[in-house]
Amino acid sequence: MLSTLLLVVTFLMSFFMLSSYFITQQTSGKDTMLSRLNRQLSQLTELLALERSQKESVEDSLAALQATLVNKEKENARLTGLMGEQGGKTDSAEAKATQLGGELDQQKQITNDVLAKVEILNQQLAALRLQIASLQEALDASEAKDKDSQAKIADLGQRLNVALAKKVQELARYRSDFFGKLREALGNRADFQVVGDRFVFPTDVLFDSGSAALKPEATTELDKLADALKELETTIPPDIAWVMRIDGHTDINPIATPEFPSNWELSSGRAISVVRY
Repeated sequence: MLSTLLLVVTFLMSFFMLSSYFITQQTSGKDTMLSRLNRQLSQLTELLALERSQKESVEDSLAALQATLVNKEKENARLTGLMGEQGGKTDSAEAKATQLGGELDQQKQITNDVLAKVEILNQQLAALRLQIASLQEALDASEAKDKDSQAKIADLGQRLNVALAKKVQELARYRSDFFGKLREALGNRADFQVVGDRFVFPTDVLFDSGSAALKPEATTELDKLADALKELETTIPPDIAWVMRIDGHTDINPIATPEFPSNWELSSGRAISVVRY
């Protein structure tokens, strides 16, 4: 290529010289032609420099390819050696592969069995979930019913408390009336006391010491109590359940007789005497 370019340049130079001669001799526009030829010469010079640069680049690429080829040959030789070393291990590797294949078949069989069991467990789990859902529905219904029952019980309890409070108020009123009438009948005596819901008679008013027989003068006081009780009984409505209890008492002196072995028997005998009267 350089030779060709050189010949071209030589030819162009010769052509230029001849052209310059003829142009100088024949035309008056020799300056214009000379300028054109100078431009062409410059272009050709640039082309020559470009070709030289491309040639250098091609040479560099060729050198790099040669170096790469050498490295590949070395790598190929190394791999060939490795393949030779691995050739002796092929038989043992095949035997091991056969063994592993058998173990793999066994594992597959075990896996199939496990999958079958898992499927059965999934079915049982689905059935269990259905049972749980049914039980949950029953539980929800029971809780709703229980809430309704609790509300009814609370309402009944409230109504019962109101009714009991009303009855207690009525009983308290009738008891107050009874004690009031009894006080009017007995007079404001200091020896008679109202303690809570009890009307207390002193023991010596009704009985002699160590005796359960009523004194003659005790019947007058008991008659007043009986009259007050009869009058109160006619005013208490029949739906109010009430009870009058009579308790007997003794003094602090102990007793031990054939009739009253202890104060317990004496106090019981006194209560019975009052009840019988």
